[in-house]
Amino acid sequence: MASIEVTDDRLEALASGGDDGGPRVMINLLRYRETAAYPPGSGAEPCSGREAYQRYSDGVMPCIREAGGRLVWLGRVRLTVIGPVDEEWDDAILVEYPSREAFVGMLTSERYQACAGHRTAALADSRLIETTPGPAAPGA
Repeated sequence: MASIEVTDDRLEALASGGDDGGPRVMINLLRYRETAAYPPGSGAEPCSGREAYQRYSDGVMPCIREAGGRLVWLGRVRLTVIGPVDEEWDDAILVEYPSREAFVGMLTSERYQACAGHRTAALADSRLIETTPGPAAPGA
């Protein structure tokens, strides 16, 4: 089953799950549609899923910066070494926010909502995973 948008129950879990005030790195795994799926009447020019995601990125980067966040890393996925063979991804993106509250605030802002339709049109499937800093790895 494809997962593209934050569901109401997951947003509620984020908003009410407690926030220690520490940084969060959001892991984004993205699979693009061949052709973006904009709803009829959206006024969006036809394009590929990757191009629609670029439209989303152009709109969301100012939102991320306003929330105190930053792009940590962006790369093309080449091969899933451990994981379901049928779960393939095009890109992986790491975005750091100063806190869960900052991320939720960005996600629910009008400015973010104005560009989120490009993300929905762009993606065939995705994962968005919240992480917090853990203990240092042995030998690090």
